[in-house]
Amino acid sequence: MTNLERLHKPVLVLNASYEPINVCAARRAIVLVLKGVASAEEHAAGHVHSTFHTFLLPSVIRLLEYRRIPLQSRSLSRKNILLRDRYTCQYCQRTLPSSELTLDHVVPRSRSGDSSWENLVASCVDCNNRKGNRTPEEAGMKLVRVPRPFSQHTSRHLMRMLARSDDKWRKYLFY
Repeated sequence: MTNLERLHKPVLVLNASYEPINVCAARRAIVLVLKGVASAEEHAAGHVHSTFHTFLLPSVIRLLEYRRIPLQSRSLSRKNILLRDRYTCQYCQRTLPSSELTLDHVVPRSRSGDSSWENLVASCVDCNNRKGNRTPEEAGMKLVRVPRPFSQHTSRHLMRMLARSDDKWRKYLFY
């Protein structure tokens, strides 16, 4: 694994109270540790190099000062829709890389369908083309899940899914 790949690995971010609050890239986690804003609670296998230093790769970091986290609302974006739908086509259930997924308006825009959490889903190109300018019912297709807004529950669920690839996260995610 190259330094660049290591810097993109997900890192669990804990508040000073050890409450999980976010996931960030390893690069951001290293910056927070170097700035003295956070400390590394767990380390992943491997390290990254700069010109003069070698840094252990963090797996879990904890903020040193408690941050009050307001109820979060995620912005509506392609990335967040794909995250919510777990990079899975909501019609055929194939999990694909983001480059092979499109966003589909359940109620087409030409029929006054809006761009909202409840009307956008991840779709593979084949399913999106097959559905075309119709509703799923008209196209004889069925949605796997009813689209809902990204919530705190969704965020925690995603953290738990990511924890499957990193056992060091489990004790912080209240299984």
